[in-house]
Amino acid sequence: MIYGIWTFCSALIAFAISAVLGRFLIPYLHKLHFGQTILEIGPKWHEKKQGTPIMGGIMFITAITVVTLISTIVYIFTGADFITTYFADIPRECVFVFAGLGLALANGLIGFIDDFTKVVKKRNLGLTAIQKLILQFAAAIAFLVVLSIAGYGTTTIIPFVGEIDLGFFYYIIAALVIVGMVNSVNLTDGVDGLCGSVTFFACVAFMLIASMLSFLGVTAMCAASAGACLGFLVWNFHPAKVFMGDTGSLFLGGLVCALAFAVGMPILLLPIGIVYIAEEASVILQVGYFKLTHGKRLFKMSPIHHHFEMCGWSEVKIVAVFSTITAVFGAIAFALVFFGV
Repeated sequence: MIYGIWTFCSALIAFAISAVLGRFLIPYLHKLHFGQTILEIGPKWHEKKQGTPIMGGIMFITAITVVTLISTIVYIFTGADFITTYFADIPRECVFVFAGLGLALANGLIGFIDDFTKVVKKRNLGLTAIQKLILQFAAAIAFLVVLSIAGYGTTTIIPFVGEIDLGFFYYIIAALVIVGMVNSVNLTDGVDGLCGSVTFFACVAFMLIASMLSFLGVTAMCAASAGACLGFLVWNFHPAKVFMGDTGSLFLGGLVCALAFAVGMPILLLPIGIVYIAEEASVILQVGYFKLTHGKRLFKMSPIHHHFEMCGWSEVKIVAVFSTITAVFGAIAFALVFFGV
């Protein structure tokens, strides 16, 4: 009973903080002229979004950070009173929560620097790709170093297979997975409400899995993340009054990775992050096909959500379809853990 109330309150409070912040943040961003610059190569109908405030990700970043810190502190000091023996290893879970939040915040800071550079230069180019990658790998390595210092090894759980010890290769693979997924989430932010909606369903999936595995601290963090995303969508759903910017999308990328590592199964990023992966894959395929065929295109435009836009899909339809796909694959991931772990 207390378990369910705790989870619900985490989601509700995060929703409220995120939604209410928009009431004050959006006018402030307008006042600072922190508006989006639309690329000329993008869909022509996106030109009307010129000037829409960016850095709206600050709304859910604040909500998730505040609620996660509060819920984790409550978890530490009250857990022993009502949590079953499954929760006896409180420090372990808290390490993942705090380290994961640090990973998300570090990527959010990278995004903030990128957004701020765009605003100052008044163009849709911020940090260079190399600069972003260096900073993102630094954040990923720092996250993995913290886990290593805390005593967590190089094993990972794969449903229906069991624990696999990857040795030193664990760190290499993990760093590549984190940076790759962070940038995949970033690419998903291109249609009103898309990244926030997809990430909402991803967080719900991780919440159900964490709950099933009796990770109460992680469950509360997932609930807060889902609630904060909904609060942001109050302002970001089509037609968007604010964009999350790289500040928000890179934060969410780090967050999704953190949740996968927190439940001990980074491999769950494959089903739960299927939309993110498809977005990244569409860009890679488009570039590769363009070079191989000397100018031909595999998609009308990439990332793939723009392809469907060019095919006549409305932004609302794209969000609905992509979110449904995430929900379905999230359910598949839950089933894999339920029956295979």
